[in-house]
Amino acid sequence: MNLAEFQEALLQQMERKVHWAWPAFTHGLVSSQKLHIHLEQEWAVYVRDFPIMVGRAYIQCPIAEVRRELAENLYEEETGGLAAGKPHPDLFMMYPQGLGMDLDRFAKVLLLPAARAYRDFLDHATLNRGWSVAASVATLFLEGTAYERHELDASAPPRPQPPLEEHPLVKHYGLPVECLALTKAHRSVEGEHRQAAWRVLLNHVPIDERFEVVQATAQAVDAWLAYRDDVATACGIHRDELPLTA
Repeated sequence: MNLAEFQEALLQQMERKVHWAWPAFTHGLVSSQKLHIHLEQEWAVYVRDFPIMVGRAYIQCPIAEVRRELAENLYEEETGGLAAGKPHPDLFMMYPQGLGMDLDRFAKVLLLPAARAYRDFLDHATLNRGWSVAASVATLFLEGTAYERHELDASAPPRPQPPLEEHPLVKHYGLPVECLALTKAHRSVEGEHRQAAWRVLLNHVPIDERFEVVQATAQAVDAWLAYRDDVATACGIHRDELPLTA
């Protein structure tokens, strides 16, 4: 697999990171009494421990240049010291707090079956498959979106960034705009994080590890889609009940 093929294979996998139920969340179709399920599962599946997952890639990597890229990402996620001012997991918790949810639930989340399988995959991929898979799963897949092609080609569609006042949690669920600190932090640093992820993968993953990195990314997408299916069901969303305008 040459470099161009490697890049295109990764892009095609990332473009699969789209779930049929997401319009129900962005259009306010999820009951406010069940919205907490989505946030709790996101928290326990990866948000709370995302800095740890980046750290796993860091400690396995023998390449100093890659470690520096990962260290910068890790420092911001764990401390907010470069942009956000607070650890990113702490900023995430401003969502349920601003929505008046019971924060005690977030200390004892019971993962849905597919969420447990997804989390088990993330742990295995970041612990047991080498630094290149750990870095691709943590920094490309988890932080990335279906709009990754824009990071490499400015003519490709960028990730939409509507005004904060139009954020679904603000527009449909009454979240105060000031509680979108994590969203603002992501918009501030994510561009560099996306570029760093691609620099690491395209410039440093050994040729003989490229196939496994693509395979791991595909497995991550599959596990994520199944996880989001479970969340949709738990939140009362069914594919055949979504309006065509959603």
